[in-house]
Amino acid sequence: MRNSGLSEPHVPGDDPLEHAVWRLRSRACWEDAAALLAPRATTEPGAALRRTAVLIERCVFTAEGWAPAEAALREAEALATDDEERGAAACERGHLAYASTLLGVRDRADEARSALGRAAALLAPHSPTRPLLDFRRGLIAQHLSGNPSDATAVFQRAHAGAAAHGQRLLLSFTWRHVAAMAEHDGDLPAARHGFAESLRIREELGYLVGIAPALASLAAVVADPEEAERLREEARRLVRLLGGVPGWLAERLRH
Repeated sequence: MRNSGLSEPHVPGDDPLEHAVWRLRSRACWEDAAALLAPRATTEPGAALRRTAVLIERCVFTAEGWAPAEAALREAEALATDDEERGAAACERGHLAYASTLLGVRDRADEARSALGRAAALLAPHSPTRPLLDFRRGLIAQHLSGNPSDATAVFQRAHAGAAAHGQRLLLSFTWRHVAAMAEHDGDLPAARHGFAESLRIREELGYLVGIAPALASLAAVVADPEEAERLREEARRLVRLLGGVPGWLAERLRH
């Protein structure tokens, strides 16, 4: 589970509501964040998609909340009015199905692949959603298909796209997975660099819920055992602070 991927709901600009949503979701308060978006999500496709992504992120971190996420996704799909919105909704459906499969809730691998394929057909070549779509296709290649070479290529494309679009949170995920593939190939210096970059971005963004996984990943590849233990202890502290979230990481850090 160290390399499971997440959504990238909106990182705030100047909208006070988006700032409040970001503060809540970055501290694992997904239900509260979704509640703030709920009034707009009844009529605005963008808000409905962001609410869906927040609730799917909760599923990934806690393995709970599948029914609310599915309901929010259906509402977002119903509100979509153009190919960009329909493609973004299909991308979220693919991610929810992937998470359900990865976490052993229900095997929805075929649905995940189909939904991401539909998203690829709907999104324009230069759509800002393309990097996230590429990243999620890389997750399927890595975790469901067991194809590391394909995963590496797609993660690198997602990484370049996230950088080009200035999507810093997504960039923290692409760094993380490019690093994971380098670790798989035995290139530990590249793995250390990628995991360190992922951690740096998450700390700069204040994405608290994502810092512990970044610390644990970096701890697995650093050369100094004392430094590795320091990183793991900091990860344990953050997991405790957030009430045992992420659940999969809390379990691993106990051993």
